[in-house]
Amino acid sequence: MLVATLVSAHGQALVDDSLLSHLSATISGLTRSARLDGEIAADVFAEANDARKLEAEIRLALAGAAIDIVVQPEATRRKALFLADMDSTMIGQECIDELAAYVGLKEKVSGITERAMRGEIAFEPALRERVALLKGVPLSVVGEIITDRITLTPGGSALVRTMRAHGGYTALVSGGFTVFTGPISTMIGFDEHRSNVLLAHEGVLTGEVADPILGKQAKLDALLELRGRLGLAPAQTLAVGDGANDLAMLGEAGLGAAFRAKPAVAAAAHARLDHADLTALLYAQGYTGAEIVR
Repeated sequence: MLVATLVSAHGQALVDDSLLSHLSATISGLTRSARLDGEIAADVFAEANDARKLEAEIRLALAGAAIDIVVQPEATRRKALFLADMDSTMIGQECIDELAAYVGLKEKVSGITERAMRGEIAFEPALRERVALLKGVPLSVVGEIITDRITLTPGGSALVRTMRAHGGYTALVSGGFTVFTGPISTMIGFDEHRSNVLLAHEGVLTGEVADPILGKQAKLDALLELRGRLGLAPAQTLAVGDGANDLAMLGEAGLGAAFRAKPAVAAAAHARLDHADLTALLYAQGYTGAEIVR
């Protein structure tokens, strides 16, 4: 049995009775539907084995409506481990780009960031190249950036806190920097954070990053390590990200979700969130609106 979770675009309520009736009449194999949160989110169940085929049929039937679809086996939908990327996923910005803005190099650095996240250039040399441009930036600006420029992605804190309230373990795993992941993980409510260390001397960045660099492989390794430590099956894990360095982690997770992702990442992930906020990953696990820790 597959379950397809339909979630409206952030701030909208689009999953109404007429839409569910339309799906029931259009797609063969659907057995029933169940509301998760009014007209914001609902499940439809199908006697089927091919998740990609069912998703494609539903997407076609929705005719471009701003509704995200997550299709997966019903039996393993509830997750016990959650790993998340930070930049452009749990927050709306790329922290290294905001640091670069301090020295007037945001356009140059953000161009490199974009190419790396698309997978056009290797992550590690791209990170070293960008960090080198930050030489001389005082570490004291980090707090200012977090306060003035960083915005948390809607639904992110609810996602983390709801999973923790139900016994799940959560980790922020970023190719960014500990000076950001530390305070941001605390703000959102993660159990732990892992990221790269910016080197500094007397409170000023040296333009270097400590080895080893946490990139694509390290994110995958974190998933495997935490899964093993907690004694979980692969199907009990959930991961979300937006860039090429998230692909291995997303592929290994029981449910790997691409959030507002680069095209190659969205195509490869198990699910894609183009419209909804991050609470969609709670609805996908079968949580109802009343169960979400707001």
